[in-house]
Amino acid sequence: MADPRTLVVIRHAKSDWGQGLPDEQRPLNERGRRDAPAIGTWLGDNTGGIDLVVCSTAARARQTWRLAAAALEPAPAVRHDERVYAAGPQDLMSVLDELADDVATAALVGHNPGLTELVDVLTGQAVQLKTSAVAVVRWEGTWADVWARRAALVAHATPRG
Repeated sequence: MADPRTLVVIRHAKSDWGQGLPDEQRPLNERGRRDAPAIGTWLGDNTGGIDLVVCSTAARARQTWRLAAAALEPAPAVRHDERVYAAGPQDLMSVLDELADDVATAALVGHNPGLTELVDVLTGQAVQLKTSAVAVVRWEGTWADVWARRAALVAHATPRG
């Protein structure tokens, strides 16, 4: 049997709606900039390390990860993927399916409602992913086994700064 895979699902921190920017360009607001580092602290305290981060190309997601990663030593490799922006669970599962076999733990930094729906589809458990929320799911097998939808929810938190 293949080694277990761990997926850390991270919803971006609170964004700024007041600048009149296109959705994908909206940055974090003050609260988001304060909360994002707390995500990194939580990850450092509650995960055994992350091998790869797949992050939405939206400014608020990239900024969230940059601030969170500062709390991690070493900071994991990050790949920005435009498919994560505004993606539903099927699209997100396709992104995960492409991960290399040597990645045991991956983080996915993105947006709702897709992330909440992904956790529900994979685990059968409804969790509310507020801004800055983290859900950790695990299954036995490869990344391609994400399609089996037999993951277990092992942690859920909303770290705040």
